[in-house]
Amino acid sequence: MFGYLCVCMHVSLCVCVCVSLCLSVSVYCLCVCFCVCLCVCLYECQTKYGNANAWRYCTKVFDMLTVAALIDEQILCVHGGLSPDIKTLDQIRTIERNQEIPHKGAFCDLVWSDPEDVDTWAISPRGAGWLFGAKVTNEFVHINNLKLICRAHQLVHEGYKFMFDEKLVTVWSAPNYCYRCGNIASIMVFKDVNTREPKLFRAVPDSERVIPPRTTTPYFL
Repeated sequence: MFGYLCVCMHVSLCVCVCVSLCLSVSVYCLCVCFCVCLCVCLYECQTKYGNANAWRYCTKVFDMLTVAALIDEQILCVHGGLSPDIKTLDQIRTIERNQEIPHKGAFCDLVWSDPEDVDTWAISPRGAGWLFGAKVTNEFVHINNLKLICRAHQLVHEGYKFMFDEKLVTVWSAPNYCYRCGNIASIMVFKDVNTREPKLFRAVPDSERVIPPRTTTPYFL
């Protein structure tokens, strides 16, 4: 899993589920960069557990998750995109991970950059990272002997979107984002580097949603 985004009433629960999948012997889960609405998570943890301890544990886990991951050495999974400071995969491996995401530099770019119809690089309207085009993507894929770059970070109403002659794919796994976008979500399944299949799914209907209890859980006291 290369992108985790949770803006809902169950942030801490979603985090625990994802971490448990990583520890499972039957599921291999690539946790690359978790993006989470920490303000929502803090409020939720204080409401559910009566203090911020669970929130602190979550943020410590986030600071240790890897920046990127490789599938069979040929599919790069990253949350955002590419960086003008990164030419090879070895340069990604040298990034000091045990820290908060900085406001600029290679680490920041890998989390915040977006693919766009530009020649090479362009300033990102996000205020962090860069916009990068097909030429940059093709060069990076060629230099590092990759078949595909998988990333998240941008809402795609159809759940996923290929770009740049299918050298890059955006996979969005949050259905009905922020409870109002009405989008489909997807998970990309790889049987091998040449065989991929998007699994599409929709949000749970409002009638089936579970409202968390207001009673305080003493687990993290």
